[in-house]
Amino acid sequence: MNRTFVFIFLTFILFAIDWYVWQGLRFAIRNLAPLTQRWISGAYWVFTALTLGAYIMMQLLPPDYLKSTTRTFIVAFIAIPYLSKLLAVFLLFLDDIRRFFQWIASFFFPSAAPVSPGTGETTIPRSQFLATTAMVAGAGLMGTFAYGIISGAHDYRIRRVRIPLKNLPKAFDGIKIAQLSDIHSGSFFNKTAVKGGVEMLMKEKPDIAFFTGDLVNDRALEVREYIDIFNKVKAPLGVHSVLGNHDYGDYFQWPSIEAKTSNLADLRKAHQLLGWNLMLDENRAIRVDGEEIGLIGIQNWGAGNFAKYGNLEKAYQHTEDFPVKILLSHDPSHWQAQVLPKYKDIDLALAGHTHGMQFGVEIGGLKWSPVQYRYKQWAGLYTENDQHLYVNRGFGYLGYPGRVGILPEIAIIELVRA
Repeated sequence: MNRTFVFIFLTFILFAIDWYVWQGLRFAIRNLAPLTQRWISGAYWVFTALTLGAYIMMQLLPPDYLKSTTRTFIVAFIAIPYLSKLLAVFLLFLDDIRRFFQWIASFFFPSAAPVSPGTGETTIPRSQFLATTAMVAGAGLMGTFAYGIISGAHDYRIRRVRIPLKNLPKAFDGIKIAQLSDIHSGSFFNKTAVKGGVEMLMKEKPDIAFFTGDLVNDRALEVREYIDIFNKVKAPLGVHSVLGNHDYGDYFQWPSIEAKTSNLADLRKAHQLLGWNLMLDENRAIRVDGEEIGLIGIQNWGAGNFAKYGNLEKAYQHTEDFPVKILLSHDPSHWQAQVLPKYKDIDLALAGHTHGMQFGVEIGGLKWSPVQYRYKQWAGLYTENDQHLYVNRGFGYLGYPGRVGILPEIAIIELVRA
């Protein structure tokens, strides 16, 4: 489809949403003082012009014209108001359906149809309640998303998990694992806060640390100014890492295959600069006091349309004698697709990828996010028989530069003998 046609069509759709919501807003405020109505109307259309203008500007500028962080914020500035307006549209549309059926009914029951005073004409006005609810709901959603940027983006939480493993060697009983995932350094806008998150991790004094993928959004250069922060992640038994789907640069338009290949090489070097042991379809022994367990790390393997670079069969080779095996695999769908049916002796898998969609509810025993309709295992600990999967909610963010309900996570996992 012609790109210009799509651009014009989407611009028209966005303006139609603006106009439809304006009709509801105008009805909701009709009983206010005329001056107040003018101020609210003016503010609505000024803000609308800014968001629609930002959308048009983003379509006209070259992809590399803006910094990644700047682009992220502009996209959020466009998306948040229109998502909020769509909620208002939904509620207003319910009212219009009511009005439509009431209009149909007026042909069969004329005496029941409302009549406009002084004109004698049949009128079916909007519901004041639904119009007001639509405006309040839309504004509330926009405020929630704004708060998620201001407060939620870097509201790091330590999540502690205790996992019993039946064959865990005595020397590893009580070992403390720190897990980070989905850093997405290209999205950060508060370096001081990111540094604070790393300091929170290091205060836990982990014995070993794992990173389960997505160091960047697309390009290795995104992590450069954060090397001096994340290289502070240290542990006596080392920091071990794997790649996530974003680390390969698959979602960026490269000028050549060579440029993409060079980017991946630079990303591997970034892991070296961080002092992290990057695992690419391989395994290694973790030794404590003469005893050992096996660590397996694979490249990204995702269900559906996500890349399947990882080769678990290759990485698993020669691990049979390890009494306990831990797998680092970015995408949690890999656990159900390959690990559970084929590798019954992988005791624990650590993943990330979902971010908990950066939006949801976690209050007491209630845990919900839209992402659960795409991923069966999306946040926290899952167990089937003697096999465990822990899905990290992610340290960073992507797309929407904030978090609502599902806050950024530093996982501290304690392994104990079952």
